[in-house]
Amino acid sequence: MNNERVKELTDKLECGLENLKNSEEFKKYLTCMSKFHSYSYNNTLLIMMQNPKATYVAGFNSWKNNFKRNVKKGEKGIRILAPAPVKKMVETKRYDKEGRQFIEQEEVTIPIFKPVTVFDISQTEGEPIPELMTDELTDNVKNFEDIKKALIHTSDIPIITKDIEGGAKGYFDPKAQTIYINEGMSESQTIKTMIHEIAHSLLHDYTKQADKEEKKDRNTKEVEAESVAFCVSKHFGIDTDDYSFAYILGWSKDATLHEFKQSLETIQKCSNRLIGRLEANLIDISKEKKSIKERLKDSSQRSKEQKTTRREKTDERDLI
Repeated sequence: MNNERVKELTDKLECGLENLKNSEEFKKYLTCMSKFHSYSYNNTLLIMMQNPKATYVAGFNSWKNNFKRNVKKGEKGIRILAPAPVKKMVETKRYDKEGRQFIEQEEVTIPIFKPVTVFDISQTEGEPIPELMTDELTDNVKNFEDIKKALIHTSDIPIITKDIEGGAKGYFDPKAQTIYINEGMSESQTIKTMIHEIAHSLLHDYTKQADKEEKKDRNTKEVEAESVAFCVSKHFGIDTDDYSFAYILGWSKDATLHEFKQSLETIQKCSNRLIGRLEANLIDISKEKKSIKERLKDSSQRSKEQKTTRREKTDERDLI
């Protein structure tokens, strides 16, 4: 029974991948990936196909035990694939130093997947989850300086802003191991470009690739970098839809389904990595700013107390 359900889901995936080559469907997929960045590209696609409006999913028991929320009666779950590896003992032929054959038993793990059901938060009711209901980084990059600083910390190589001739908004220089960003751009364009070039530095640095690795063509590189930029930007409430999809459409039109499928996995893993790093760096920056505020507040309070003490001493002298 499980095998039939797995085949049903994988068939749905193949159909979904074919449809994804349509730019509008790809846009929906990447938007979904920005919400479920830690899920595999296959499960992200399955979630999007079954519930495009989903924002946060968990299993029935997880909602009940971890979040104190219950799935509403009559709600239809979202079917995804969960790893269920099986361990078994196998016999392997070995040879000793004299060349004599012997049989050795060893434990191996066989990767198997099984269908599981999850539910979106909109399908549940119970205690509120404030951290999921608010998005601090929305609108027109109102925390621009913090995000920019976090991106600089996130990048493994230096990011330099300068006047770039020729109309390029930014580029990654593998030889110099440096990212260059054009100065004078809008805040959203600056953030998007920084993420795009960081993605290039992580995915397409030929100086760190083994000779045996197949080199990606420029079309694939640009689709991957811009898709990552869209996902990460979207996760932090920065809208790059119009720019990103005109850009992606221009580079992806000749991609084969095999190439497209490989890129989806690359995009998911890189987006998840960058979102995780950025969130951690933004938390550190927030703590640092809070600490500075508290130190300034303490300093101001001490200054007021010192002024009050000096005033009291002056008043005492006047009385004498």
